[in-house]
Amino acid sequence: MHALEKKLLILFASAAAALSLLGVAFVHSAGSYWGEVHYEDSLPFALKQGVYLAVSLAAAAFVLRFRGIGNKTFWNTVYILSIILLVGVLIPGIGAVRNGSQSWIALGPFSLQPAEFTKIAVIGKLASMLGEQRGRKVFKLSHLAVILLPAGLIMLQPDFGSMMIMTVSAFCVLLIAGYPLKFFFGLGAAGAAGITALIAAAPYRLDRIKAFLDPWSDPLGSGFQGIQSLLAVGPAGLLGYGYGQSRQKYLYLPEPQNDFIFSIIAEEIGFIGSAAVILLFFVLTAAAFGLAARQRDPFSLQMVSGMAAMLGFQTFLNIGVVTGLLPVTGVTLPFISYGGSSLLAAWIAAALILRFGAGGGKG
Repeated sequence: MHALEKKLLILFASAAAALSLLGVAFVHSAGSYWGEVHYEDSLPFALKQGVYLAVSLAAAAFVLRFRGIGNKTFWNTVYILSIILLVGVLIPGIGAVRNGSQSWIALGPFSLQPAEFTKIAVIGKLASMLGEQRGRKVFKLSHLAVILLPAGLIMLQPDFGSMMIMTVSAFCVLLIAGYPLKFFFGLGAAGAAGITALIAAAPYRLDRIKAFLDPWSDPLGSGFQGIQSLLAVGPAGLLGYGYGQSRQKYLYLPEPQNDFIFSIIAEEIGFIGSAAVILLFFVLTAAAFGLAARQRDPFSLQMVSGMAAMLGFQTFLNIGVVTGLLPVTGVTLPFISYGGSSLLAAWIAAALILRFGAGGGKG
């Protein structure tokens, strides 16, 4: 292993660890009052997040040591299991409805969000398929089927954010594999038409677009979250109000420990602190793509690139929503937002980047 690869691996792992620790700290700050009011009989969010982090690190350690991780049969099995879970979550009595989406499977006091793991399964399945096509014609309808089947199932929940992240990450794998740019231009046009149809089919999505363009047109309805987020980010100044001193977490911003946790981060540690968090995400993503660029094996190249694209695009989408640059959609901030499925998926993706980036994907 070259010295540069070692440095990139250390940078990536250090950034992921730092973001996770920041996550536990700000889940405590952001969710403390919300938890007292709405979940007074439950464990504190920060304690749960600490448990989720321990489980996630154990899963990452398993991925780093598992010998069959580079096996095509393994990824076929993971993909099939993810499809079964996506179908299961749509069955009444199995899938749990939260905030208008049937996206979770309740497991006693815990819950599982299959879409989080489907993103990983799709990238792994595509990388294993495309990694075998050395020097052969790339385009196959089966590649698109691998993406479109879970995308359709996720939209039935509906979960537009997860579908977008999965699709963009998968297209990144196709691009790295050699799909021509004209394919993506054509697909982009078809995708724009499809998104327009999805918006037209669901009034709440159109409301979110209107709220994005003018949140003050409905300040107590569709524009409420966006406005409250901006009221957290905007007045914080360079240094913020100080850790634990957020005002918006006092029932102004709904569930601030989840998708909008970056609003609380910006409010408490200001522009400088939130810029430092964004810098950590930049280091994480740049190190991952740096590792991808050094891979000679197509499977490893596509796996690392796909996972890096997933983490990078999800971060962009979340911070874009929180800062009012994008319409509101339910997407967590990797490594930081509260939630076991989100944190576990982020660390599995990180472990795959470390494993394949270090050249151990075939081991």
